[in-house]
Amino acid sequence: MKLYNSVALVTGANRGLGAAIAHALLERGAATVYAGVRDPATVVTRPGLVPVRLDVTDPATVAAAAERCGDVTLLVNNAGIAPFGSTLSPTATDDARAAMETNYFGPLALSRAFAPVLARNGGGTLVNVLSVLSWLSFPTTGAYSASKAAAWALTNALRLELLDRGTRVVGVHAGYIDTDMAAGVTEPKSSPEDVAAQILDAIEADRDEVLADAVSQAVRAGLAGELTALYPQLAVGSGAV
Repeated sequence: MKLYNSVALVTGANRGLGAAIAHALLERGAATVYAGVRDPATVVTRPGLVPVRLDVTDPATVAAAAERCGDVTLLVNNAGIAPFGSTLSPTATDDARAAMETNYFGPLALSRAFAPVLARNGGGTLVNVLSVLSWLSFPTTGAYSASKAAAWALTNALRLELLDRGTRVVGVHAGYIDTDMAAGVTEPKSSPEDVAAQILDAIEADRDEVLADAVSQAVRAGLAGELTALYPQLAVGSGAV
């Protein structure tokens, strides 16, 4: 897919990776980028960037966005939340529901609403921003990892279902990105601009998957191996029989 003169909707485009994707699209010649956000006043506008009120967990605003943005040829499901905390904490169930509502049911709702729009406009591309935690989990990431694993399954299902509509589906996996979500992380992080560039390169090259960093590449490769390749702590003193 060529990005020049394309029309995109990017959810969560007021900051972080979403903002980087939106601005990179305009730099590559996109005609219009709709910034789908809960509060349009939070979008720093520029020519071609159009704020649209959109809460991915609210069916009414999803339907309204699909009606308003009927010229979209690229949908980027980027909006997400990360309720990190113990899987056994008192808030674990509420955290899991919140993560699923935004990170799984949100992209599902947007994909259902915009699949006919993309088909009507020639097919285009649908991008789901996932995570290396689609494949990996830690004691504090249970809710987030579960929601991203579900979104990965959704991405694979959409990829097959939309084939006959001419829509390519791209899954994006990355480790830590230098955004507000990872503000407290001291490990190495990718820049939002670098990940955005990789996503747009994949769209223009008609690739199905983006592994944005070495961590994602290693974990993806490790999925075919023993469980201890991903969780080495299980091999030491587990007491398993």
